[in-house]
Amino acid sequence: MSLAPQAAPETVRRPETGQDGTHYRICPLCEACCGLDVQVESGKVIRISGSERDVFSAGYICPKGYALKDLHEDPDRLRQPLIKRDGQHVPVSWDEAFAEIERRLPPLIAAHGRDAVALSVGNPAAHRMSLLLYFARFARALGSKNIYSAATLDQMPKQLSSGLMFGHWLSIAVPDIERCDFLLILGANPMASNGSLWTVPDFRGKAKALRARGGRMVVIDPRRTETAAVADAHHFIRPGSDVFLLAAMVHTLCAEQLVDPGRLAPWLNGLDELQAAVAPFTPEAASPHCGIAAEAIRDLARELARTPRACVYGRIGTCTQRYGTLASWLIDVLNVLTGHLDSEGGAMFPLAPAFAVNTQGKAGVGKGIGIGRHRSRVSAAPEVFGELPMTLLAEEITTPGPGQVRALITVSSNPVLSSPGGPQLAQAMADLDFIVSLDIYLNETSRLADVVLPGLSPLEDSHYDVAFSQLSFRNQARYSHPVFAPAADQPAEWQNLLRLIAIVQGAGAAADLQALDDQLLADDLRRTAGPQADALMATLAGLEGPERLLDLALRGGPHGDGFGQRPDGLSLAKLQAADGGIDLGPLAPRLPELLRTPSGRIELAPSLCLTDLAQAEADLRSPPSTLVAPGLQIIGRRDVRSNNSWMHNLPTLAKGPERCTLLIHPADAARLGLQQGHLARIALGDSRITAPVALSEDMMPGVVSLPHGWGHDQAGARLSVAAVRPGANLNAVLSAHDRDPLSGNAVLSGGTVQITAAAGRAV
Repeated sequence: MSLAPQAAPETVRRPETGQDGTHYRICPLCEACCGLDVQVESGKVIRISGSERDVFSAGYICPKGYALKDLHEDPDRLRQPLIKRDGQHVPVSWDEAFAEIERRLPPLIAAHGRDAVALSVGNPAAHRMSLLLYFARFARALGSKNIYSAATLDQMPKQLSSGLMFGHWLSIAVPDIERCDFLLILGANPMASNGSLWTVPDFRGKAKALRARGGRMVVIDPRRTETAAVADAHHFIRPGSDVFLLAAMVHTLCAEQLVDPGRLAPWLNGLDELQAAVAPFTPEAASPHCGIAAEAIRDLARELARTPRACVYGRIGTCTQRYGTLASWLIDVLNVLTGHLDSEGGAMFPLAPAFAVNTQGKAGVGKGIGIGRHRSRVSAAPEVFGELPMTLLAEEITTPGPGQVRALITVSSNPVLSSPGGPQLAQAMADLDFIVSLDIYLNETSRLADVVLPGLSPLEDSHYDVAFSQLSFRNQARYSHPVFAPAADQPAEWQNLLRLIAIVQGAGAAADLQALDDQLLADDLRRTAGPQADALMATLAGLEGPERLLDLALRGGPHGDGFGQRPDGLSLAKLQAADGGIDLGPLAPRLPELLRTPSGRIELAPSLCLTDLAQAEADLRSPPSTLVAPGLQIIGRRDVRSNNSWMHNLPTLAKGPERCTLLIHPADAARLGLQQGHLARIALGDSRITAPVALSEDMMPGVVSLPHGWGHDQAGARLSVAAVRPGANLNAVLSAHDRDPLSGNAVLSGGTVQITAAAGRAV
């Protein structure tokens, strides 16, 4: 395959960093990762548009892309370190900030051990090459078992089920949408997100093309979402009941002899065990639990089996529930049993050009995954993918005893707002001995920090999609240079993490960072390349930091130049010269080569899943009314203008109508005495919030929806735009104790709340 970049509609000279002109930039604000053209005059951004030369997004842009100008220029964005003195954050120099960390962190570790320091990393870190690559190095250097991330708030069930079936946490199959003729979507709204654990810019255009070629799209969701509105059919489903629908679809395939895995048949383990496990889940038994008619369940299974190019895709709604891992597992089971896994137009595995573990080592077999290498101190929850559930952080801080968390380091993380039990976490954090936050804002979490280390503006940083090239609807490689140079004294984020590494390793904040970076890489190469380590180091001369790691990964990757052995292959230099990126072609079959299971096969019936399915079977035998307390079930939702909580501070995204509203079906509203625009009180136990009512027939009766990520009314935060319309924090009423027991993921969907009219109207 040629690695020549696609021809652009017109040639655009790439200006140097800081120069006027049109700069190519990859947007880091959501998983779509669109290519942008950023026009600069007199050192200012004057226009942002979708880049037609981008080989992946081909000119598409959403409102978030335009907001990069707001983010770069935001006066609330931190540009200098802060230290809390007498309860107030004051600006200090970088040396002062790191001296404070060196003064306070090592003695705490010496007195209480490394597990006394917890790490929390947030969603934005996945969009920053610098943070993603060097956070892992810092976590290893610190050596704490108390690692928490946003993954246990939205996606760990999919990572766990993928690891159990295919042998690695990041072997996640994505829809091959450009060749698909039947796409079944559960609990996902790609019209708003442009993919989640699926990098697919301009989903609207691709869905329109699917239907234009005669294909069909069906959405299953408790809300008639923006995606459902453009689909051929939509089915309401009771929140949290996907396991019953999916198991009944698998049952139908087995009962009607529609199982046909095609060429994957020789690589399947556990088909008989799977068929026995789903035997009780007849469509008639499942229907009362999920709210979808038995014959409709059968029809969905039949259409999936009989369409040559089809795919099932599920996302946040299928993960953030009690049976999140089972739902994620059964989605892939359906794709396998109908012959649509690893097949054109089905669910396929990208071949990422760099950093993908499933392209490394011996093909087709591996160690697989394990969980529970250690457990949380208080609740004994198992470690999953090296992490503990985010909802357990507060109890690890407040419960006395050996191993108690006494310090916290957050990296682009705002768990006070994004995690259930946020108010309790904020209260717990106030009692910590020391908090360091690496963040560009003083938000609801970093306001509690003793030291805040700001990062760069996205326009001041280089970019490569470390994570999202592993989830792309089409294989590609893209790199964007910084548009602007940072301030002379502003270190890169990887350098800040290196200084933290030096501090926890005992070398001190004044350590030689270049020597430390060289040493870390040399140690890595000795472990992975053995006697070739010195030669590889020599080939990377002249590079440093993330760019050096990227060049190493590209050249040694599946599309790479093999360090000179394949001259037409990828290298960082070739990618940097390809303005707009390099198209690596459509997804292609990767099984059995991708597998990293000990058996070298797809594990259809992991024991963890079968054990939990037995619990779902017990629920199946109970009347549905006994499984849900009286009240209304609540779910979240996503808006195209809102991805992370800090985006609410950007005027381009914040303008327009109120978005933090409680969507409720008119019949439910009439029964409860609620009116459009008036305030409603939402209560779960002793926790209460209020939000304006928005009547919507798009809601399933008995279900209401409030978006996550709001509640910008915390004292000490500096988010001036967001504070004007702070919204209500749904996580303030959700329980921190409800989790998927396999993955530890928080249950954010389907909780039962009591809703009553509150005094007043929304402003």
